[in-house]
Amino acid sequence: MKYQKEVDSFMYDVIQHNPGESIFHQAVYEVAETIIPFIIENPKYQGKKIMERIAEPERVILFKIGWKDDKGEVQVNRGFRIEMNSCLGPYKGGLRFHSSVTLDSLKFLAFEQVFKNSLTTLSLGGGKGGSDFSPIGKTDDEIMRFCYAFMSEIYKYIGADTDIPAGDIGVGGREIGYLFGQYKKLTNQFTGVLTGKGLEWGGSLLRPEATGFGVVYFMKQMLETRGLSLKGKRVAVSGFGNVSWGAVTKATEMGAKVITISGPDGYIYDPDGISGEKIDYMLEMRFKNTDKVKDFADKYGVEYIPNKKPWEVEADIALPCAIQNELLKDDAEDIIRNNYICVAEGANMPCTSEAVHLFQKAKLLYSPGKASNAGGVAVSGIEMVQNASHYPYKKEEVDERLKGIMSTIHSNCIKYGKDDTGYIDYLKGANIAGFVKVADAMLDQGIV
Repeated sequence: MKYQKEVDSFMYDVIQHNPGESIFHQAVYEVAETIIPFIIENPKYQGKKIMERIAEPERVILFKIGWKDDKGEVQVNRGFRIEMNSCLGPYKGGLRFHSSVTLDSLKFLAFEQVFKNSLTTLSLGGGKGGSDFSPIGKTDDEIMRFCYAFMSEIYKYIGADTDIPAGDIGVGGREIGYLFGQYKKLTNQFTGVLTGKGLEWGGSLLRPEATGFGVVYFMKQMLETRGLSLKGKRVAVSGFGNVSWGAVTKATEMGAKVITISGPDGYIYDPDGISGEKIDYMLEMRFKNTDKVKDFADKYGVEYIPNKKPWEVEADIALPCAIQNELLKDDAEDIIRNNYICVAEGANMPCTSEAVHLFQKAKLLYSPGKASNAGGVAVSGIEMVQNASHYPYKKEEVDERLKGIMSTIHSNCIKYGKDDTGYIDYLKGANIAGFVKVADAMLDQGIV
């Protein structure tokens, strides 16, 4: 690759400053591959160390969370908030409650969030947070006590014009409610400090579905660049949480047939398509705090394949919607062998670098999560507007705004990612489009 030496030199410094953080290194390298050459070829951005500054969090907050379980035993978890970059607006990004949460994983997510939020064109900086606490297997009272303890530590660092967390894996409407209640009690303020709230107290219509809906809207436009329609296409989806549920719902509504969902225990294959009450049951599984997709197979009598991934199934479109690095090189080879035409990321960086390079080499339609899954934060931004104006939008208004934002992101990816052969490198396009807005704002604001 041209300028590989410069990319390697940049990454050497990143790794030295952030030892042992392999997921963060992967995310930064994925951006650096396209942005370092772009900087070198655009004098405006040279000599300002913009990428070095973007890769360094403005603030890292790490704290202890002590709470009691239902047996009265003391439990201790670790909490984080990564305030990555605020040049475009207040920090915005979700909270993740999961046993896999580490400083490394949250720095990667916060870094990705900077570019994703930039792509939405909304005035949002990037951040991420969470805890290694997992709601799975906990009672409602235990989850409530933990959320109160978490907010008691983080509330002094967040605010409607400072840092606005949202939900993510393990943090849904229930958790947001408990977190908001404690924030209100501690501050005596009813403000838009969190998004993903209940509709009765400031939430936005379509917020739970937004990420999944956005993925499908984006994927539909990708197909249209090749004169293809979503109708009748077979779609393989991973995960069964909010993102997967939204993607299955919208893809089915638009005429596609979703034939898989998955969990940590394996995947299910439903050749008739997941629709109707089956989609509703995906929500029920979320509320049951289960991580076993086998429950779905048992209820509906569909095929369950344990300890495998859905990418071995013959389909037309892949929507990885579970977690980072779920789709490996071998999975990418299965997808190419099975003649898939499109891979649109619903999760954050679910495809490894090796998998992405294989997709690009095979000229598949491939989009990174920072572009195709930006619908969630887009509707969070819309919720912030509603909170500031104290005026709720109708469902149709939110949906139209979401479609418009995803269309703008798609157009910007084409602007910066289309090569001389007509192939659209969505990864390159998303990285450069996201970078330009952030970099220009940083130049305007000086070295802060």
